[in-house]
Amino acid sequence: MNEPSERPPSITTLIDDPQAQRTHTRWSGLLASQVFWVVLATVIACVLLSFVTSTFATSQNLFNVTRNFAFVAIVALGMMAVIITGGIDISVGSTIGISGIVLSVVMNAGYSIWAGIGMGMLTAGLVGLVNGVLIAYLDMQPFVVTLGMLSIGRSLALVISRSRTIFEFGPDGSKLLALGGGATLGVANPVWFLLLFAVIFWFVFAFTRWGRYVFAVGGNRHAANLTGVPVRRIICSVYVLAGLMAGVAAILEVGWLGAVTTGLGTGDELRVIAATVIGGTNLVGGIGSTFGTVVGAALIEVIRNSLILLGVDSFWQGTLVGSFIIVAVLFNRLGGGRQGD
Repeated sequence: MNEPSERPPSITTLIDDPQAQRTHTRWSGLLASQVFWVVLATVIACVLLSFVTSTFATSQNLFNVTRNFAFVAIVALGMMAVIITGGIDISVGSTIGISGIVLSVVMNAGYSIWAGIGMGMLTAGLVGLVNGVLIAYLDMQPFVVTLGMLSIGRSLALVISRSRTIFEFGPDGSKLLALGGGATLGVANPVWFLLLFAVIFWFVFAFTRWGRYVFAVGGNRHAANLTGVPVRRIICSVYVLAGLMAGVAAILEVGWLGAVTTGLGTGDELRVIAATVIGGTNLVGGIGSTFGTVVGAALIEVIRNSLILLGVDSFWQGTLVGSFIIVAVLFNRLGGGRQGD
């Protein structure tokens, strides 16, 4: 006689056995999680590429992959906070550009690295503050405001740099190059910065009042306002935070590149938004994950790197990233993610 085949737990079994119910719920939640599938896709891609190409799993290539995705992931953490509130910031690429230019101009003039970093971060913070004030206090649409700032930031970068390439960073130039282009314990310095910020963001969103308020604003802005959440201040703060994270990435990128042009950061807003959305942050607001955002950035870079190693035309990268965004939004919709009214 044939052995009875295994069957999924019945409703009666789940009701009678609380442990089975918890296990079933845990697995159901895991399989419905977008972050889980992104992690799985990243792992599978890495394994396949290790067999398909002889250069992917080399220490130098992995060093490059982790360093490159760190730049995107750092900015994506700030973008995550903005999108959780139901907003969007498409000016982060220009913020990277103008912050990098200001940093370079200050250091090129002979000032210290700390003066350059301070001015670069101040510039990034001011861009975010202008965005935040216009959106939070004047009730302007985030897309319109940040689209305008994208153009303004790129134009100011041209004006400040006089449209020249800067590759001399004064007496502290070697420190800047070591900061962004160096490594510690065999790991690129930008990756260490990413790990630090990822831990900070996880802690802030999980254990602080500000983090809870950000999710509350994105979940239901009207209800959050009625319960005493300072909605306008929270919205303004996330745009400032997004600007500052773009400033951090700009500093590290300038140190890695060793030269700055006005094209720095061009197109980065697409990769940053893609990493955030692919990582499970809902464009409608109220849902987001620090870990998912970092993994989303990693998946994009792994795929980009694979296209290069496989000899695929780099012009296809935009198609791939755009497709990932559409698939991620579709996954949110099919998975029962909250939709707009």
